[in-house]
Amino acid sequence: MQDHIDARGLSCPQPVILTKKALEAGDSVITVVDNEAALENVSRLAQGLGYNVEVEQQGKDYHIHIEKTATRREQIEFNHGVILITGQYLGRGDDALGKILMKSFLYTLAQMKDTVTTLIFINSGVALTSQGSEVLDHLLELEQSGIEILSCGTCLDFYNLKNKLMVGQVSNMYSILERISAADKVITI
Repeated sequence: MQDHIDARGLSCPQPVILTKKALEAGDSVITVVDNEAALENVSRLAQGLGYNVEVEQQGKDYHIHIEKTATRREQIEFNHGVILITGQYLGRGDDALGKILMKSFLYTLAQMKDTVTTLIFINSGVALTSQGSEVLDHLLELEQSGIEILSCGTCLDFYNLKNKLMVGQVSNMYSILERISAADKVITI
């Protein structure tokens, strides 16, 4: 039996949480949302878990058809760590020095690719993944090496950077906490 979730009018992360609970209870779900952010977040969750996703637009609503596939992963597994980047400068004090340190940190991390699996950018840290950032080359190198790069969608919206994201993908608090709780280690800077 297919479960139906009406997530219209719900704010992040509710559509994702309701869909995940329904997927834990069954093999297929139709989630109905009324905005593109929820569409992206629910689709990304299902695809990340290995489900087949098809979207049907009906008027202003999106019907997300999610079906179990033969290769569905039971859960996201990480063997290394997550780095949570909470600002565009490394450390507290002088911003010019913090900018230099962040650039050096990300350059060094790009040279040590096997140390983390995910970089998560929140608050003003999302400026680092956006147009005009001086560290985009380092982040692109990290992404190309297989490191997942996530930027908080709420933060991108707050700083008016959602349309300027240049590396990685837009994420939500549910996915961020999922990565953090599954990690062997979490480093916050």
